[in-house]
Amino acid sequence: MSLWLARHGETEENAEGRILGLRDPPLSPAGVTQAEALAGRLRDAGVVAVWTSPLRRARETAEVVGRTLGVEPVVLDELVESDRGDWEGRRIVDLAEESPDLHAAFISGDPSFRFPGGESIAEQRARTRAALSEVRAGPSPALVVAHAGTIRAALADSGASVPAESALAHGAVLKLTL
Repeated sequence: MSLWLARHGETEENAEGRILGLRDPPLSPAGVTQAEALAGRLRDAGVVAVWTSPLRRARETAEVVGRTLGVEPVVLDELVESDRGDWEGRRIVDLAEESPDLHAAFISGDPSFRFPGGESIAEQRARTRAALSEVRAGPSPALVVAHAGTIRAALADSGASVPAESALAHGAVLKLTL
């Protein structure tokens, strides 16, 4: 099965270098432009289903893409970003200075890493695995619009290398064969 994974467009908080997690801001104007560019890149990809996280930034991105492709996005709660607990709303550079070991474990995707007061990477991987199982049961090729953490979880489960979140640009898309 071919599956496209796309990161939502940028929000103002993303542009400030903040960890969002379950925070739910809208797309910024730049994020809307990124969503439109994503839609253009997928116009001829044959996508017949669009799945999205329930968070606003992903839903807004999926709606832009869905309009272009003529596909109604389906919200799948398990695609939500990880609960980043005490880190939510904090600047990544500040966290790197305050907790270099935890930050390094987060950046590397260490499966034993848990966000302080939040979810572990292993828990997100299990949730993402369940969500992608549902996506695989649906029409294909499909697009999943989600978050850097969700995409990293999907890549780790597929055996692919897992980039740092900062390497996954907003509005970027990659193809995963399952």
